[in-house]
Amino acid sequence: MKNKISLLAIGHATSAVIAITFTLCVIFDLLFPTLAMYKSWQVFLPGFEWISFKSYILGLIETYAYGWYFALIWVPVYNYFIVDNKKASHNDSKHNLPAH
Repeated sequence: MKNKISLLAIGHATSAVIAITFTLCVIFDLLFPTLAMYKSWQVFLPGFEWISFKSYILGLIETYAYGWYFALIWVPVYNYFIVDNKKASHNDSKHNLPAH
């Protein structure tokens, strides 16, 4: 079906956005320690501590995994509904033919 979206594309794109956001937050926390948000990351990322290279790499891996978790659920649901919607639209168009 033409309108289905790619699991691979959404998985990598979503994961990259979350990993980039994580990196920007780490940089922000290093630049502005009084406004640090790292405690939020500690809640969502098991094993993440402030801050070591090992912890940062772990955070990148975990944020990338969260992106894939989202994609693995969202893409099939979206594709199901887009196909279902196409079928419903196709059936509606059959019943709405102009009268002659």
